[in-house]
Amino acid sequence: MSVADLIQRLDVDWVSVLDDHDRRRVLQACDRLKAKLETPMDTTARLAFSAHQAMAVRLGIDMKLFDAMAKVGQSTGSFKVQDLCEETGSDPLLVRRIIRFLAAMGVIKETDDSYIPTPLAAAYVSTSPLSAGVIHSTHFLTVLSRLPEYFHANGWKSPDDGLNGPFQFALGTDSHYFDFLGTHPYYQQAFNTVMTLSFRRRGKDWFEFFPAEERLRASSNTDPLIVDVGGGLGEDLKKFKERFSALPGKLILQDLPAVIEGAKDLPVGIEAQSHDFFQKQPVRDAKAYFMRTVLHDWPDRQAVQILGKLRDAMNNDSILLISETMLPESGVLLPSVISDMQMMGSFASLERTQEQWQTLLETAGFELVHVWLPDDCDRSPASLAEQPALLEARVRRSP
Repeated sequence: MSVADLIQRLDVDWVSVLDDHDRRRVLQACDRLKAKLETPMDTTARLAFSAHQAMAVRLGIDMKLFDAMAKVGQSTGSFKVQDLCEETGSDPLLVRRIIRFLAAMGVIKETDDSYIPTPLAAAYVSTSPLSAGVIHSTHFLTVLSRLPEYFHANGWKSPDDGLNGPFQFALGTDSHYFDFLGTHPYYQQAFNTVMTLSFRRRGKDWFEFFPAEERLRASSNTDPLIVDVGGGLGEDLKKFKERFSALPGKLILQDLPAVIEGAKDLPVGIEAQSHDFFQKQPVRDAKAYFMRTVLHDWPDRQAVQILGKLRDAMNNDSILLISETMLPESGVLLPSVISDMQMMGSFASLERTQEQWQTLLETAGFELVHVWLPDDCDRSPASLAEQPALLEARVRRSP
């Protein structure tokens, strides 16, 4: 087969005939092909300048250029730079430079005298959750760019204090990341939206492979069944309530006030409660205290404090349920290590292996009862990257 024939076959529109599983397989094959074709110079250039592309999209979002494209394109099907300037009030030269960059990326298409928005451009309008994802991720670039200086100043040691890590170093602040969000609504809103995106909820829901009806029993409707600690906007409890509407007991959503304010339209039976999990847990003797992707935001020294507040509120029948990524001991895949670096930079924390989870729980006075995974999860690096584990623990009893 000639190179021309190969390129022609690759140019065929495969997407329309692929399901999501096969689409992912083809993408992985494309990545392998790219790795074989690239020279070290090619790879270095791609890595070194990838942030520029992310920032071009971020500027387009902040300047409302994608909103303007959608408005103008709705009537004409295309737009000119001057159209966007009139809609946004932005400097024509700046708009032209950003539009030129977006066209080079394929986010928009350039014609002789105008531009045509693509479905990708439509995905970055202000109301799209993907625009929130870009805002959130590009803000993290501030921290990433200072990591070499941080480690040089701190003896090249892994950070272990959520109040004195790379984020504080990069922004010159004593505030924790979450406290920073509370005073910056633009980033708080983006963060809240990202926490609800489907890519963060990969794999099966925890209650699909955990025997909830058997293990989660409250004596009456007034007794607390599940306390979702740091539960964001309540997505987990809403799905649990829909699946197990007949189970007695109260479902309680807890998070910081700035987050709880955004928890709208909770169904009957879910109570929203403002709470700082470093303070005394106000709900005692619940059947289950649940946390999903909470503790990976905190290094061990703070995670032990959080767990200690829960331990003090639990009785002998209470259980602790932790839904988190569990890293394999070897062969960790790129998405997992990217998440680990995100945790390190923003929170001085980490993604943990099963051994690290067990050590953390034991340090906090718990014993790990069981690690729950779906039957079809073989614990390979690929399966663990796609399926969060559910760790069940209880307060360690005195001998």
